[in-house]
Amino acid sequence: MSDRPGPDARPSATDPSEPAASDPSAPAAALPLEPSGLEPFVPDVAIAPPPDPALEPQGFVVLTDDGSRLHFLDWGGPDRAGSAADRAVLLIPGLLQPAWSWTPVARRLAAVRRTVVADLRGHGLSDAPMDGYDAETLAADAVAVAEGSGLLDVSPLVLAGHGFGAIVAAVAAARLGPACAALVLVDGGWERLESTTGLDVDEFLRGLDEPPEVLRSMAAYLGDRRGFDPPTWDADQERAARDAVVETAAGRVVRVVRPHVVEAVVRTMFAWDPAEKLATVRAPVFALVALGAGDPAATGLRLAELRRTAGARSAAGQSALRVAGFPGIGHNLMRYRPADVTAAILAPAG
Repeated sequence: MSDRPGPDARPSATDPSEPAASDPSAPAAALPLEPSGLEPFVPDVAIAPPPDPALEPQGFVVLTDDGSRLHFLDWGGPDRAGSAADRAVLLIPGLLQPAWSWTPVARRLAAVRRTVVADLRGHGLSDAPMDGYDAETLAADAVAVAEGSGLLDVSPLVLAGHGFGAIVAAVAAARLGPACAALVLVDGGWERLESTTGLDVDEFLRGLDEPPEVLRSMAAYLGDRRGFDPPTWDADQERAARDAVVETAAGRVVRVVRPHVVEAVVRTMFAWDPAEKLATVRAPVFALVALGAGDPAATGLRLAELRRTAGARSAAGQSALRVAGFPGIGHNLMRYRPADVTAAILAPAG
């Protein structure tokens, strides 16, 4: 259940022409970008701590103004009481994904930063009211988690979002102003999806449907997820996969995210125009781009959107959009390249 645009976007696990998602021979690359408010960037993985496999997060809930309960995972930090010397980090999952999807990165970040992962409204263990899935409300939810978890008491925080979560993070960064130290967009948030996918909302929604054979049992579903990239499958990936579905009495699996939420957030995704909002974000902005198999046409469309968004930031007097590309790597960069994502989140303090 990826939120990578397009109905056929699930990473290939069998195509020998596509590098394995975890292949160390396919490092992050500085994309060849024309001078247009874009700055090539390669995360320095040497600054990323190793993961702590023994670390366990604590779960908490905050209430929004409309009474919705928002769940988040607090992974702690080098000083669990908070430290004014270290920037805190708020991580926001992608479409249909639970907070546990950020675990490969959180296990690294928590060694050096106070780290919290939010469950979006309608996702994971958060409430799923009938409304409130527009970008502004979801961003207000993210700010509520930052406040309720005490992140804003530590110091200016780094916001990072994956896919659809990058949209939410961008709007939250604009809301926070100087309280946001940096914004990291993990394969999303800088593009108009209708422009880069060639799809409309209804086509995209149909593309999210899982094949019946994947949903026939929990074993089939987990096997499908494992097959995306077997070397990166572990207990954390299984937990994230299980958290995204519910097993019925008949043994089939269904999404945790309810149909009204799926449709509402996808419509929010397609209404998103990043140029306007990212031009108002005063913090440095980093964009990590999963290039997949590297289809030239698809890559060209995404780079055109990056240039458009960067141009709007430049025209507004904001800093250059810093961009790193990942050739041959699928959408879920937290699973496939957690050290790179961690390094990008830590880069603003470097």
